[in-house]
Amino acid sequence: MTSGTGAVEPQLVALAGEGTPASRADWEHAAAAVLRRARRLTDDDPDTDVWRVLATTTLDGIAVPPLGTGQDAAELGAVAAPGQFPYTRGRLATRPAHGWDIRCHLGGLSAEGTREAALIDLEGGVTSLWLTVGGPLETSGLSTALEGVLLDLAPVVLDSPTDPVGTATAFTDLLAERATTAAPSTNLGADPIGARLRDSALREHRTEPAAPADAADPADILAAVSGLAREHDTLAVVVDATVVHDLGASDGQELGYSLAVGVTYLRALTAAGLPVDQALALMEFRYAATDEQFATIAKLRAARRLWARVAELSQASPEAAAQRQHAVTSRVMTSTRDPYVNMLRTTVAAFAAGVGGADAVTVLPFDAGLGQPSSLGRRNARNTSSLLVWESHVAAVLDPAGGSFAVERLTDALARAAWAEFGRIESSGGAQAAIDDGSLVARVAEVSSRRDDDVAHRRRPITGLSEFPNPGEPRLERPPDPTAAPVRRYGWAFEQLRDDPVDTPVFLATLGTVAAHTARATFATNLFAAGGIPVVSSGPTDGVESVLAAYDGQPVVCLCGTDAAYAQSGVETVEGLRAAGARWVVLAGRPGPRTVAAELVDDQAAVGVDALTLLRTTREKLA
Repeated sequence: MTSGTGAVEPQLVALAGEGTPASRADWEHAAAAVLRRARRLTDDDPDTDVWRVLATTTLDGIAVPPLGTGQDAAELGAVAAPGQFPYTRGRLATRPAHGWDIRCHLGGLSAEGTREAALIDLEGGVTSLWLTVGGPLETSGLSTALEGVLLDLAPVVLDSPTDPVGTATAFTDLLAERATTAAPSTNLGADPIGARLRDSALREHRTEPAAPADAADPADILAAVSGLAREHDTLAVVVDATVVHDLGASDGQELGYSLAVGVTYLRALTAAGLPVDQALALMEFRYAATDEQFATIAKLRAARRLWARVAELSQASPEAAAQRQHAVTSRVMTSTRDPYVNMLRTTVAAFAAGVGGADAVTVLPFDAGLGQPSSLGRRNARNTSSLLVWESHVAAVLDPAGGSFAVERLTDALARAAWAEFGRIESSGGAQAAIDDGSLVARVAEVSSRRDDDVAHRRRPITGLSEFPNPGEPRLERPPDPTAAPVRRYGWAFEQLRDDPVDTPVFLATLGTVAAHTARATFATNLFAAGGIPVVSSGPTDGVESVLAAYDGQPVVCLCGTDAAYAQSGVETVEGLRAAGARWVVLAGRPGPRTVAAELVDDQAAVGVDALTLLRTTREKLA
């Protein structure tokens, strides 16, 4: 709300139930009181410091305040309605009656296996197919793989990294053979730059030699595939930004990469003789959707705004500037340990993709990271979108996040960060040059390193892996998927530890009753379990002698109790355990003058410590 002078007036929040509306200052005062009790603010700090203390910073350096207010978003101005340039709020002015396109992924299966899975998915509610050609499914098997699929009703999006022209030709020949037209949104799927980047990651993973110097020119691939697409009225190009997302890129880097690759393809298509509007009409963009729902919503909204700006600078018509989007639940956010938790992650990601306005959404099965997903995984994946669309009615509203101060601000900030990354790539000579000179990958690696540090300190907890692990859970086994590219999972370091468990347990020296030690003992147990380390406990104790009586010579012990118990008997307990053979003593909690002196223990298990370093050190001492 603004005054007659244009100044932003203090926001009033109508609270639920009876009561007087609260002002911004009221909220600051209440929040500051809580932070002072938690010792995150001092009595001398002003209440306004709550904005600083409670703010978070994204990997793109974007400060996200704890609340979105009109004052924060006042400078952004009005946002055009859905279906209007620059399409921030959506490509279309109305939602299709069926909601978003529910697109399943098929890859790594034989032609017969692909056909069987495709028909089951289509009968189960899927509305389009994303088909990876390679491995067991060769281009020659495309006809068999799509046998029984009504190509005029079910769009097919091809993904053929090694032979995009041959696969596109085989598919269009199949259309001619069946004397049918392709369903709208069918895409021949050329993405030569993305295929090369993913292939280079695969070669590094397998320590294979570099790609041959005579690899096909991306412009030649695009010219050939776009010719087939125009002849058969299909899309031709996919700008797959999940390639850099899977390497660990931030949201801004993912968007910047997509702009750079999209511009490269746009230049190639127009150089081949296509008018800019026709070239734009041949393109689709693929983005990753994560369980950070607001970031995902903002990313998809920012992507449309950014691409509309590119189209505007390319002198395209406003109608041609609308970006077609395919959102895929993130591979790297998932875990191969306790993979059932992935269903929660992908549900949030699919929700965010739908709310963010994606035209098509692919929910990857919860066990896809282990290899070929099970029938349960595939069914749950397609049902996730169906439930969101038909039972939760998420698709019934266009851009439900639009107008939210927090979302509008985050969309704007992310668009600016992405445009800066786009500029860095262009200054290197474009997408291909930035890949070849290593500058793009180096920036992604720097972001990955910072995310790794957050995961190690559990500032970015991963349920079932770094937090609340289930050490007795049997590892699920799935047949391998030879077409799956390596990804850098956020929890890769914890997964490595879990995949190599140790046999010798840590001894939990618990002080006092169960009620007294259970909080810290539970914390320590879960922390050690996240590193594949078992524990044994002394149980309820009533003194140092009872702790020592339960001790059985384990090389590593962890002292668990209250601060008062540490002050009373911590020193005597540590000295007794060392005399009995303990070589490494960990304190559950933080050492200090009111607990146990830091020089008396070797390590600490507390909130905020580098959990990976603690776990690796503990494993070394146990060995």
